[in-house]
Amino acid sequence: MAKNTSNSAFRKIDIDQYNEDNFKEDESEQSIPTGPDEGVVCQYVEALKHVLNNAPLGSPNQQIKDNALALTLKVLLAIKSAQIEEAVGTLSVDDIDILMKYIYRGFEYPSEGSSGHLLLWHEKAFNIGGSGSIVRVLSDRMTV
Repeated sequence: MAKNTSNSAFRKIDIDQYNEDNFKEDESEQSIPTGPDEGVVCQYVEALKHVLNNAPLGSPNQQIKDNALALTLKVLLAIKSAQIEEAVGTLSVDDIDILMKYIYRGFEYPSEGSSGHLLLWHEKAFNIGGSGSIVRVLSDRMTV
């Protein structure tokens, strides 16, 4: 028990500042995320075209092929599901064949959530390339 009960200094502390129910937002302006930029999506489509046109077909160096696969899968997984059909629609038949090679190679080394996304890519590529694309990919000796 306190010896000096007439001291009222403890009553000047604002205890409401420690109450969690009285939360006040910071007044500093925070950047509000606005979603993906249309330019970035176009950059991904351009990046997809670039990696498909520069695929190391028939290269004897496995390290180069693995690096190209990692980069291509990174681009494929970065493109949103709603944009896949548009991206595949801009590709030539040869690019679709190379894309199918990368899709099948991506199935060999699955990562978290990549298989479902690659199946979407396969579906859209199959719609344009048809079964001929699958036959060309499976029978071609030049692997990626």
